[in-house]
Amino acid sequence: MPRSLSTYDPTRQRERVTAHVYAQPAEVNRAVAGTIAKLIRERAETGKPCVLGLATGSTPVGVYDELIRLHREEGLSFKNVVTFNLDEYFPMQPEALQSYRRFMQEHLFDHVDIDPANVHIPDGTLPADEVAQYCADYERKIEEAGGLDLQLLGIGRTGHIGFNEPGSPKDSPTRLIWLDKLTRLDAASDFFGYEHVPSRAITMGVGSIFTAKRVILMAFGEGKAPVIARAVEGEISANLPASYLQEHPQAEFWLDEAAAAELTRFKRPWLLGPVHWTDARIRQAVIWLARDIDKPVLKLTDEDYNEHGLQELIAEHGPAYDINRQVFRTLQQTITGWPGGKPRDAREPGDVLRPADDVYPKRVLIFSPHPDDDVISMGGTLIRLVDQGHEVHVAYQTSGNIAVFDDDAIRFADFAAEFNEMFGIDHKRSTELEQHVETALKNKKPGHVDSNEVQRLKGLIRRGEARAAGRSCGVPIENLHFMDLPFYETGKVRKKPLGEDDIKLTLDLLNRIKPHQVYAAGDLSDPHGTHRTCLNAVMEAVRRASSESWAKQCEVWLYRGAWQEWEPEKIEMAVPLSPQEMLRKRTAIFKHESQKDKALFPGIDPREFWQRAEDRNMATAKLYDQLGLAEYEAIEGFVRWHPTDEPAKAAAAGTASASV
Repeated sequence: MPRSLSTYDPTRQRERVTAHVYAQPAEVNRAVAGTIAKLIRERAETGKPCVLGLATGSTPVGVYDELIRLHREEGLSFKNVVTFNLDEYFPMQPEALQSYRRFMQEHLFDHVDIDPANVHIPDGTLPADEVAQYCADYERKIEEAGGLDLQLLGIGRTGHIGFNEPGSPKDSPTRLIWLDKLTRLDAASDFFGYEHVPSRAITMGVGSIFTAKRVILMAFGEGKAPVIARAVEGEISANLPASYLQEHPQAEFWLDEAAAAELTRFKRPWLLGPVHWTDARIRQAVIWLARDIDKPVLKLTDEDYNEHGLQELIAEHGPAYDINRQVFRTLQQTITGWPGGKPRDAREPGDVLRPADDVYPKRVLIFSPHPDDDVISMGGTLIRLVDQGHEVHVAYQTSGNIAVFDDDAIRFADFAAEFNEMFGIDHKRSTELEQHVETALKNKKPGHVDSNEVQRLKGLIRRGEARAAGRSCGVPIENLHFMDLPFYETGKVRKKPLGEDDIKLTLDLLNRIKPHQVYAAGDLSDPHGTHRTCLNAVMEAVRRASSESWAKQCEVWLYRGAWQEWEPEKIEMAVPLSPQEMLRKRTAIFKHESQKDKALFPGIDPREFWQRAEDRNMATAKLYDQLGLAEYEAIEGFVRWHPTDEPAKAAAAGTASASV
């Protein structure tokens, strides 16, 4: 359910547009799809068409999935529905993998009873000199259809809606525009490289969107949280087109908690009015105060609390000395150099022990969505677990095969052919493979799918790198497990939804290893969605195994680091790393040579993955130091997850299809 607001709504002091916030993306998808279905039925009952403005991208996929379910299982008909899509790349052929026409056919239109004549999607095949008239005709068709009853939107990192980039005026019409560099970087994975992303697109304008009677903007994940906060709470600006929606009479934002995390009601709710002061909320407030005024926790005074909106906290739980000590001790207790627990003969007076520490050494299973996420995000902790004698296993959930450059595949095919010739191993077959790889890749058009042989070869490249990294960390080769979850193996950037086979493979591995500790990636800001899907597979498998004897004493820890770090108030285990361990972690990351120097799908962060990891780990250590704790070279942070937890507690959930 969305968070309910009282008659007096303090959030309206800050939020300038209605924002509905749900724990999970799946809940948002059901609610939005239900809203659309209700509108379709209401219009049908009056004999009128329902005119929908539709969006593409990963965000609305769950809504389309739910609409298809409603059509198949509950008889929702689309015969009275007329649709107008927001945008299309230019130029773009309708059958291309990246075509929004193809996207809409595959994700919605092919599965419902909509009249093809009622479907309108901007045409990316037009001669450039005909686009202006086409755009004017597109708006005329919307008007002739009776105007948009509802417009569905996503939001880009630049704050764009549709392809209305920063600088777009509020009254802008449907038109041909140039894409912002950041928008093209975000789309690079879909096109197998930034250089292949079209520089132009046809888009409905902000003015076109504003003609809709109702507007619903959806956003998921921490990566969208900063731009959502600006669009909802900030000033209206042409530099952030989504902020224009503050002036639309029926505009609403529908968010999961991760995307809403930067809104004041979640980040600093005490500034809006009375709050219930739980231990977690106190910790959040004190860390915020210490960072805001640049003071260590133990140096905060009663006046600091009073002068920065925390009068209620100091009145109920003060004095400052007591609050400071409580939070400081909690932070201090998160720090451990023994992530797998401390053996009895190594325990010292004052050690903070967990019940699971009595099991030593442990069987540890680390799930890595891609073949390098383990060392990028928790390589130091992985090395520490191995050095401390635990039986460490790493499960690579996907092959990562589409993230290998074509040149690398050709180079490895050349090596295989020459190796086989040197040792007299089926020279004819290896030569055929070499020729196939080279011919297939030379003839491949940008954005096209690799042949099965090339996909397998690229997967082998990633496997070899993962084995090299595992050896570097001290993990035995037999403890490296390559799962190749089926949802990923499409050969395309866009993946299938999580399926029963994915969960079963995960559950089988868990039951085979019977781990005492499980580590999984908790990144929801992964721009491609694979981390989210892999995390859902682990969580569902752990839930299903909860009655097993091994599961009753198993801890599940979530790591981050490839895209974003845990907030300090959420960290429940902080593993400090020495300079030497950081170097070992870097060495392990370097073993993934196909991702070194320049990754095929780097996202919008220009740094290499090892640089991102080191900067984030060192920033966490610096923050602990600034809060008054011990000074370390770097820290890797983890959050504990329980099978009975609400998914949002660990910032994990969702049903959207993954990419990359």
